[in-house]
Amino acid sequence: MLSGRDKLDVMIKWLDVLNYARNGNPEPPLRVEKTNNEWKELLTEEEFRITRSKGTERAFTGEFCSAFEPGLYECTCCNTLLFDSNQKFESGTGWPSFTQPLEENVIKYHKDHSFGMVRVEVICNVCDAHLGHVFQDGPEPSGLRYCINSASLKKREE
Repeated sequence: MLSGRDKLDVMIKWLDVLNYARNGNPEPPLRVEKTNNEWKELLTEEEFRITRSKGTERAFTGEFCSAFEPGLYECTCCNTLLFDSNQKFESGTGWPSFTQPLEENVIKYHKDHSFGMVRVEVICNVCDAHLGHVFQDGPEPSGLRYCINSASLKKREE
């Protein structure tokens, strides 16, 4: 299995994130679009609240917060591969944290001005599911911390 770093040709850095958030995102590999009613039929109430209504799970409660077994993580909504466990690290924040996405074009970046802060929201570039936020306080070499809701992810079965 390729690790995220082996798969991703170019490491994404904070300036890349800001550039995407300000000037537009990479072209997605494909698009999946459904109505809210169609998503409600496919997702649990919690998954819908987080992925389709931009919710957040409570810190330290998500299924993948403390899970570090090898594997790939995909979008709960559309099954697009998003992250590799080789890029996962313990951030101490209470949410699963990754240093890089699996591929550059699977994540979309938006400036988020909610709650009186300016952050960068990360969204599945295929189906527009809210995943979490990305911050510039992660480990080197990228310095990124993709802070992701467990409810936005599924572990790919081997």
